[in-house]
Order: sequence, then structure tokens, then C-alpha cells
Amino acid sequence: MYRKIILLTVFIILSYGFWVSPNLKQIAAGVAMFLLGMLALEEGFKAFTGGLLEKILKKTTNNLWKSMSFGMVTTTLMQSSSLVSIIAISFLSAGLITLASGIGIIFGANLGTTTGAWLVAGFGLKVDISAYAMPMLVFGVILILQKSKELKGIGYILTGLGFLFLGIHYMKEGFELFREHIDLTAYAMTGLKGLLIYTLIGIVATVIMQSSHATLVLIITALASQQITYDNALALAIGSNVGTTITAIIGAMSVGVNGKRLAAAHLVFNVITGLVAIALISQLMIAVDWLSERLNITADNYTLKLAVFHTLFNLLGVVLMLPFIKKLGDVITKLLPDKDYDIAEPIYLKDSALNLPELAVEAILNETLNLYNYFFGILCHGLSFKVEDIYSNTPIREVVDSFEKPIPVNLNEEYTNKIKGLYTEIVNFIGRTAHENMSQEQNNEMFELRSAGRSMLTGIKNTKHLHKNLSKYLNGPNPYVRVEYNKIRYRLGVILRSLAEMQDDPDELRTMISTIEALRVGVTQADQQFIVDIDQLIRDKKVTGAMATSLMNDNSYTNNIANQLLEIAAILFKSADANIHEVEQSLMLDDQEIADAIATRKIKEQGSI
Repeated sequence: MYRKIILLTVFIILSYGFWVSPNLKQIAAGVAMFLLGMLALEEGFKAFTGGLLEKILKKTTNNLWKSMSFGMVTTTLMQSSSLVSIIAISFLSAGLITLASGIGIIFGANLGTTTGAWLVAGFGLKVDISAYAMPMLVFGVILILQKSKELKGIGYILTGLGFLFLGIHYMKEGFELFREHIDLTAYAMTGLKGLLIYTLIGIVATVIMQSSHATLVLIITALASQQITYDNALALAIGSNVGTTITAIIGAMSVGVNGKRLAAAHLVFNVITGLVAIALISQLMIAVDWLSERLNITADNYTLKLAVFHTLFNLLGVVLMLPFIKKLGDVITKLLPDKDYDIAEPIYLKDSALNLPELAVEAILNETLNLYNYFFGILCHGLSFKVEDIYSNTPIREVVDSFEKPIPVNLNEEYTNKIKGLYTEIVNFIGRTAHENMSQEQNNEMFELRSAGRSMLTGIKNTKHLHKNLSKYLNGPNPYVRVEYNKIRYRLGVILRSLAEMQDDPDELRTMISTIEALRVGVTQADQQFIVDIDQLIRDKKVTGAMATSLMNDNSYTNNIANQLLEIAAILFKSADANIHEVEQSLMLDDQEIADAIATRKIKEQGSI
């Protein structure tokens, strides 16, 4: 609702402005072209984020300095700190980076955005860049019309640069025409009052345009045309720096708590930087004059001095906040804690990841792991295990023997609230991803993850059937039936413990396949032994026909659950390296090999008697 109100207000103000001053049209058109250029640039860079950007990100954000460098370099290339902030929020929401790395990227992005001021002040106002814009637009549009994704991307980048250059040209010309009719310097303000009012104007302008870079270009062109004073331009630059956080905040509204934390950190950093700049404005102006003198910038070259100021106060903010990154992250985490949901909600499935293949796959993997955590807990309770016991070092045999009474759990409700809905969200997200941008390996990965989720659904359904008789016979009077049901619990408990160990230490890939294959052999062997035991109990008349039927049915459910758990483990805990995964797949045993392994084990056991 508030967006519609803001949009309507902007339309009314602009319409009135065009009516009062026709020259305002040229300035507004310049701003519009500049923003359109930024959108085209963003679209162009997306064409090259189908794996490359994500791989670079993983390798360049594993410590603070690398994160800052990534933020600075990407913002310099894209000329949009807002875009880099949104990308950082998306990656954090998908679990690809830590909060500290995300904050580092934000710090770097603030430094990177200062390059735009240098480019415009040092180059854009001295050269007729509209001459470069025209060929870029022509070649850019031709490339956009091509079918190749990469050519389209290059086309959007060229078109974006063309509109950026054209926008700067029209803003510059517009202010030159404006000066002939209206002198905005008549509204200049000095002192603290002027500093605060123009800072607020800078914030509002950036909020409206959703781009601090566009605001800065507007400030520089107005300053070059002597439509605003140098002092007021500095205040506007401070305001644009604070106002740029609104884009990240809006982008974080639809993401998980981690994205909101990073947006909050961005806001805190930019507000503190702005307050420091306001408090030390006199000292910063002196420092700018001193630096300008050494950089051979003339005393009256206010546009380049503004670029120096913009760099200086952003650098000061980074230096002041750098020692407090961890503390800032801790405080924001406390203020925005993780939420516990009665109904499971997706954490990682964000629309911002849909068109970025590697990010989409990573989001689906993390959400499937989130689903698995719910599944694991429900399965444990359905078998009357405490989750902490499965994750403990207590031998499973002791855990089974320490059974007192079934754990109360409503499996229908748990299935509906925490499994079915979340799996539906994952399937819908997979259906909405840009499959045409994905490699065959990425599409295969998504298919496997969807299959793992389906196995979880089936596993819960089998557990519902098993749970009914477990609850009935574990507290029943027949000791022989109790023993058999505890054998079932032990069989599944061993698998659950093994999966818990795999999840806690997923890098032990050497042992994962051997563990899964050993468990598969164990499942088949336990099934064969179970049938022998039941036959013996029936012959000895230690169980009734109804009890035997229940045991046979539940043994079938147990085998299904065991195999589903192993299928899930093979998918979720496999090696991220495609070559290693291929080797893992080749090591999987088929049914005949499992039968041979069981036969070999029996021969060894008989030989040892």
C-alpha cells in the first residue's frame, strides 16, 4: 500500500514540476535513462551468474578481507551498491555465506560505490559521453535480439552503459538550461541547519530513485552547473549514502531472518557512517582540501572534491566499524532471533534465487536439509526415540533397552504441518526455477533432491503404520512381541545413528558409501533373520496369529523406512564433487552383490563357531 502512495506522490510532484518548468523534463529524463541503464546492467550481469558469480563468491568470501574485496570489486563493475547488497542478502538467505561475510560485502560495496563519483566527476562531465552512448545502444539492442544467453547478456550490458552515459548527458544539459531560468543556489543553506536539511533531501531522493549512484550523479551534475553549493552537495552525498539502505531493506522483506539481519547491519553501518560524517564535517572538509592539494585537484574543482569527500567518509566509516563486525552481528542476531514455527515454513526458497542456477540449487538443497531435520525428529519420536539420544554417544542397544513408555506424537498432525506443506513448497520452487539456464548436472541434482523429499513423505507414512502397533505392543503383556518390536527399533535406531554421524561430519566421504552399503546389507540380513524368528515363535505358540500378522506387516514397513533413509542419505550427504560422486555411485552394491555379501558373512560366522 505504501508503495502505491509513494508512486502516486512522485507522479503528482513530477507532473506539477513539468508544468511549472519545462526544463525539468530534461533532467528527469536523464535520471530515468540513468535508472533504466542500471536495470539493463543488472539484467546483463544476471546472464553470467549461472554458476560463475556463485563460484567466485564461495572462493572470495571465506574471510573478512576477501568479502570486502568482493563487495568493492563487484560494486565497481556493476556501479550499484544496492544490487550487490541484494545479491549478498540472497546468498546469505540461501546459506552460501555467513552473516560476517555478508557484512564484509556491504562494507566493500560502500567503498566500491565511491568509484562512480570519481568516474562521473573526473570523466563524465568533461567528455561528450553521449557520443559513446549511441553506438553502445545500437550494438546493445542488436545483441539483445540474439538467442544466445551470453550475447543477450553482453547486449544488456552495452545498452545499460549507453543509457547510463545518455542519462548523465541529459542531466548535465538539463541543469545548464535550468540555470538560465532558476538559480537553485538561492535556496542554499549554511550551518548545521543546512547540513541536516540537505542530508534529509539526499535520503528522500535516494529512497525515491532507489539508487544512491543515481542521486550522486544528480548531485555532481547540479554542482558542476553551479545549481547547488559545495557545502550542500556534501550534505546531499551523506544523505544518499543513508538512503541507499532502503533498497536492501525492501529486498530483505521477502527473505528469511538472515537476510533481514544483513539489511539491519547495512542500515546500522550507513547511519553510523552518516552521523560520523555530519559530526566531523569541518574536519573532513579540511582533510578533503589537504588531499585535493596533493592530488593536484584545483581549489575550485568542487566535483572532484566531492568525489574525494565521498570516498573519505565511507573509508572512515569502514575503519571505525571494522573492529565491531562480530559484535554487530551478535547484537543483530539477538534482536532478530530465529523463529520456531508450529507449521514448518521455507527458510531458503527466495524468489531472488530463481534465475541464478547455482544459487537455486543451493537453496533447494538447504531447504531439503531443513525438511530432513523435521523428518528426522518426527521419525525418532514415531519410534519412541529422543532425538538427543540418537545424537548422543550412548550405544543404541542401551537406548532401546532404556525404553519406559512410548513418546506421545500425533504423526498425522506432524506430517501435515511439518512435512507435506514444506515439501510442496520445494516442488513448487523447483517448478519455477529457470531450468533452461541450468546445466544437466544441476537439473539432475534438483531431481534427486525432489526424490529425497518424496522418500521422506513415504517414510513418515510408513512410520504412521508402524507407530500404531509399536505403541500397542511395547507396553503389552506378551514379552516375546516386545522383544521383536524392540528389534525393529534397534534396526532403525542403528541407521538413524549412522545418518546423524554423517550429517555431523559430512566430509568423511571415504566412509559414507561403505557405511551405507554395510547398512543395506544389514537391512536385508535382519529381514531374513526376522522371518526365521517369527516362524519359530509361531511354531512355539509364543505369539498369536494376529500378533504374527502385525509383526510381518510392520517388518515390511521397517524395511521400507530403512531403505528410504539410506536413499535420502545417499542424496543429501553425497560428495559435492561430481567426479567423486560418480565414483560413489559406481561403488553402490546391487541386489545380487548384497546377497553375496550376506552369504559371505554367514560363512564367516559359521566358520568362527
